[in-house]
Amino acid sequence: MSKDLSKLISELREQVLYMQELGVTSLNADLPEIEVAEKSQTKIQSSKPEYIVPDIPIIQKSEPKVENPQSAIRNPQSQILSRLPKLSDISASVEFKKPVQSIVESMPKKPVEPNPTETLFGDISQTLPESNETLGDIHREIGPDCPRCTLCENRKQVVNSTGNPTAKLMFIGEAPGADEDTQGKPFVGRAGQLLNKIIEAIGMKREEVFIGNVNRCRPPQNRQPLPPEVAACKPFLLREISIVRPKVIVVLGNTACQNLLDTKVGITKIRGEFQDYFGVKVMPTFHPAYLLRDPSKKRETWEDMKKVRDYLSSLE
Repeated sequence: MSKDLSKLISELREQVLYMQELGVTSLNADLPEIEVAEKSQTKIQSSKPEYIVPDIPIIQKSEPKVENPQSAIRNPQSQILSRLPKLSDISASVEFKKPVQSIVESMPKKPVEPNPTETLFGDISQTLPESNETLGDIHREIGPDCPRCTLCENRKQVVNSTGNPTAKLMFIGEAPGADEDTQGKPFVGRAGQLLNKIIEAIGMKREEVFIGNVNRCRPPQNRQPLPPEVAACKPFLLREISIVRPKVIVVLGNTACQNLLDTKVGITKIRGEFQDYFGVKVMPTFHPAYLLRDPSKKRETWEDMKKVRDYLSSLE
């Protein structure tokens, strides 16, 4: 073999090695098998021209051999994705600095939308509890000498509710006054006489309605009943409501309204608008005794009572 031919073959061999590194696997030429000394191979590798290498992660020897290196160069992303760890492997190896439960609890929570049946006065989807007792049963249980609160110390007698036990309309006041304490019946004084006129103005009679108070004993100097006094007497009123089962309850005055509906909202803010008490319509309005002190409020009370009258008429 001539010296020139040996040089040509050596240069060709250098080009083949270089092209193989670029991913070329075949050439349209038959090359004789020539052993290249390690020294020459080192020289050839060191004399390669500079070229830009794509920014591809280096494949470690321990990884499976790529069957088609040329396709790996053309589509490096597919090779990168194939080497990404599985999600199950990641979740098994990741350690959270905080427990997962605490992370979940610290996440912002979606505001809870209000229940459409929830109102200021409770869940209106509920109905009055069924009752098998009578009004007489309740009155006997209370007794003529009720000692359940401190109002018994100054009262003359217990003033129980009266009226039609199947009435569609019920009136609830605060507590008996001096006349009621003497006669033993609710709303029989000047305020009671005005209440009778209000009832007649909406086309009804006193005998057709049911009338009572939150408390059954007169507070000293007609003061408002104290919370413990209300707590002792109110359950009897609620039991009476379950027996009568009226369609509408008119609460007279601020104290009666707040005690029955368990609210601190003033009567002036909610009067004239129906509220709900266990499915029963409740109309807050001014107490007749207040109307005697401020007759200008009679007009507003009349507007409230017309709503009551119209609602009851719609049920017929």
